[in-house]
Amino acid sequence: MAGTKEQGSFKEIVSPFLKSKIEDLKNNYGTNSKEYFAIASQYLKSDKENYSSNIERKRHYESNVEINYEGQPLVGVERLYKPTILIEPTTVCAAHCRWCLRGQYPIQTMKKDEIIRATKYMYSDGNKDELFEVLITGGDPLMSLPLLKFTLEQIEKNAPNISIIRIGTRVPFQDPERINDSMLELFSSFKKFRFEAGINVNHPIEFWEESIKSIKKLQSVGLKIYNQNPLLKDVNDDFTTLVELYSKLRKNDIEAHYLFHAIPMVGTNHHRTSLKTGYDLTSKLSSCGLFSGRSKPKYAVLSDIGKIVIYEDTIVKKRSEDNSLLLKSGFNYDERLKWNPSWVKPQSVEIAKDGTMYTWYLDGDDKR
Repeated sequence: MAGTKEQGSFKEIVSPFLKSKIEDLKNNYGTNSKEYFAIASQYLKSDKENYSSNIERKRHYESNVEINYEGQPLVGVERLYKPTILIEPTTVCAAHCRWCLRGQYPIQTMKKDEIIRATKYMYSDGNKDELFEVLITGGDPLMSLPLLKFTLEQIEKNAPNISIIRIGTRVPFQDPERINDSMLELFSSFKKFRFEAGINVNHPIEFWEESIKSIKKLQSVGLKIYNQNPLLKDVNDDFTTLVELYSKLRKNDIEAHYLFHAIPMVGTNHHRTSLKTGYDLTSKLSSCGLFSGRSKPKYAVLSDIGKIVIYEDTIVKKRSEDNSLLLKSGFNYDERLKWNPSWVKPQSVEIAKDGTMYTWYLDGDDKR
């Protein structure tokens, strides 16, 4: 989800719940076990984070809507896609994932007037006929119920075009006791919206009893739960682990959405496999018959221009000198400027004659 910036270093924050689980894994399996590593490597700071290439970045993509609205700059608003806009009320999380996309972003909590202005922008001319979905992320929106409630109230009041609310959260797997009666009452009180929660579970061992109960609570008040997670080296980059993960998602009525290639952020290279490893794994998963076809994920990268699902012909060039791949997308440059007028074409992007964008993407490797 998101993190904080502490003198340029991504601070280690581990919730009491996770600390107890890590200690249990240590006692039951030992620190050299796959079980322990599957969780410890996600949350405990490693010296490997100090080794970065000069082409890894602190910010992976630029999607902020940087315009003035009602005489003031918009804050905490992003847009890459036609029907969906993103708002980030807070960057606070229950724990810090070591591979976090937003781990090097500055600390931010939106003020009430900024949230009001953002929600009014959602219904402005040029937006109200196209937008119908809001992703509330950060940070973790479930860390502050008052702020989440205020955000939902303002969307309901100022943006009648919005019917779908998605919440990005890892709270069920980091601090499940937060899924309490007050939170359930909050979601139940907004009858207009269809709520969905995008969670992030990476390994089958994370299906702790407390986490499953918290998911069931959210489902009981109508939230549709989906999972999108990165492929992490030595955590879930093997066929057996992924089969078990997607089987458990299916059993718990959690939709498998994206399996992401881990993004090329500063200090995360040791988590990243090659793109080919993930493609080979998902190709095998797609036709193995070992779990339901309703639980098979799309394999994608989060590139400089947005999510690109990887197919056989997606990679059009390879650049060996910096281990980069040129990826074909369906994104159109002119359409992107229409949705987000402040968007600036990254240096990594090449535009085809038909206006579609190709983008260079830093690959990982399979060194252990």
